Amino acid sequence: MKSSFFIPKKNIRISKIYKHIHKDNDFLINEVKPLHEAGKSDLTFFDNIRYKSAALKTKAKACITTTKLAKFLPKSILKIIVKNVLFDLANTINIIYPKADKDYPDLSLKSPIKHKYKSVKFGKNVLIGKNVKIGKDSIIGSNSIIEHNVIVGKNCIIGSNLIIKNSIIGDRVILQDGSKIGQKGFGFIPQKVRNIKFPHIGRVIIGDDVEIAAGCTIDRGSVDDTVIGKNTYLDNQIHIAHNVKIGSNCMIAGQVGFAGSAKVGNNVSIGGQAGVSGHLKIGNNVKIGGGSGVIKDIEDNQIVMGYPAISLKDFIKKNKNNNGQN
Repeated sequence: MKSSFFIPKKNIRISKIYKHIHKDNDFLINEVKPLHEAGKSDLTFFDNIRYKSAALKTKAKACITTTKLAKFLPKSILKIIVKNVLFDLANTINIIYPKADKDYPDLSLKSPIKHKYKSVKFGKNVLIGKNVKIGKDSIIGSNSIIEHNVIVGKNCIIGSNLIIKNSIIGDRVILQDGSKIGQKGFGFIPQKVRNIKFPHIGRVIIGDDVEIAAGCTIDRGSVDDTVIGKNTYLDNQIHIAHNVKIGSNCMIAGQVGFAGSAKVGNNVSIGGQAGVSGHLKIGNNVKIGGGSGVIKDIEDNQIVMGYPAISLKDFIKKNKNNNGQN
């Protein structure tokens, strides 16, 4: 299901942003999208060798990249060579999506119209934005806010004091009290004079039968989406940064933090207060012990523990040796 929360400006040509583009390569930009989603009229970006496989297959019209990475892109693509990909990308997104760098309050919020949501139950002081869709037999708790264009599925339970924006939520999802879903993530590009904020035009996608406990924060994607897979359970006070992908049937304990663009497989269990660094890939059926710090990829079916996280066998051996020396 495709739903856009940030609408691009119309009739913006690539030559308006990059003056050196020859007229033979000029085109109207449809949208800015990640490598794996970009189409024939879209602009994309490639700034990390980790995404080489997606770069080789991208169907984008043009790509912002560096001299070193350009060789991994298809020959037919227009390569826009820059020194700092994310800096140029941020400036470009601000031109195409001028309201994406700040979270403006939704001024369309009103009390829900009963005949529009006939089978939905609402608590006190609920506010709903324009074009919000809520499925049958869902319940929305008191003092919760659902901003414009959000989609909530059937048989969902949305607790009290939640704010949901820029999100698509599946069926039978439970969101407990006080969580914040779909806000702008933490993205800055360090510069000598000042840090440049990175705009966020992505979404949060929550699959069917997910339960998210109290006080969690889930940032929307920057260019890509943040995704929580089906039947995954998040404990209290978990933070999920922009572009994170969490698979199905995962169980994540309280106060775990995920940095941007981390990718977690299916059937993963993570103990409380663990941390996962950005752009990492955690395989299927992985178990991560509480308080661990994950700073490198983890293959399928591994059990890890400690900081930095290592295999459980190595962790036990290391601690035995340390105890023997004391």
